[in-house]
Amino acid sequence: MEEFTAAMTGFMVAHQAVAPVVAMLLAVAETTAFLSLLVPSTALLMAVGAVVSTGAMPFMPIWFGAAAGSILGSTFSWWLGRRYGTRVLTLWPMRNNPASVERGREAFAKWGPMTVLIGHFVGPLRAVVFLLAGMSHMSFLRFQAVNILGAVTWAFVIPKTGELGGDLAAWFWHYLSF
Repeated sequence: MEEFTAAMTGFMVAHQAVAPVVAMLLAVAETTAFLSLLVPSTALLMAVGAVVSTGAMPFMPIWFGAAAGSILGSTFSWWLGRRYGTRVLTLWPMRNNPASVERGREAFAKWGPMTVLIGHFVGPLRAVVFLLAGMSHMSFLRFQAVNILGAVTWAFVIPKTGELGGDLAAWFWHYLSF
């Protein structure tokens, strides 16, 4: 994983023109049902944020790319849930994670549409919450109202957390090297 992360961040630094596209693809993978269980995009976007703290690349293009990808992936998952209903829950890996589905259902019962916003930040929910929103026939406009807020906020917080961690590590390194 460390080698892949280093290669991915190195590629983004070397090819900054496509860095927002890479951030977008990572965010699509993170918010698309099924893919979110397979691709460690949150960790990669945090690592990219740590690279941002070095000044090797700017934050804003990463944020915009990740926000666009998060909106695209979660909207696609909503569409899958809307179009195919509970049939998607019978597919791998959803059928192997009934506890995640149940947690998603419980979250919707407790928080309603705000579950979509919360789902951007809670890994186990992320895999199912957008599907469940579509399955519950949440309207597209209502879904997008909370989805866009969650996606843009998540796309800011995740790399920014990595950036702040990188800044903190640099501060400690400077402090300890005296």
